[in-house]
Amino acid sequence: MQQFMTLIVAILAGGAVADLHYTGLCYDSPGQDVKVFNKAATEKACTYYKNRNTGSKQWDQCPDCTLLNDQSLLYYCKSEGQHIGGDELFYYCGLAGAAGSLAW
Repeated sequence: MQQFMTLIVAILAGGAVADLHYTGLCYDSPGQDVKVFNKAATEKACTYYKNRNTGSKQWDQCPDCTLLNDQSLLYYCKSEGQHIGGDELFYYCGLAGAAGSLAW
């Protein structure tokens, strides 16, 4: 029974942090099954997230959110401390005018 309870606690604890990410970006969706990177929205969403301070949970603040790019082609928001919450990034991308977000 003790091993079963330990397993349940581990699964629940894993679910609580399963949607935290190191990187994220915003995209537009001009057609069915088409996602196009949105640089302007990604920049805004990353700034919104950096300024976020809504509580004490890991995803409530992102003091290390930084806009980075890969050879000036793909801009993304990076958090070395894994502060980026998938739901929160989606909200900020929408606020910045994007159709959605990707986080990993």
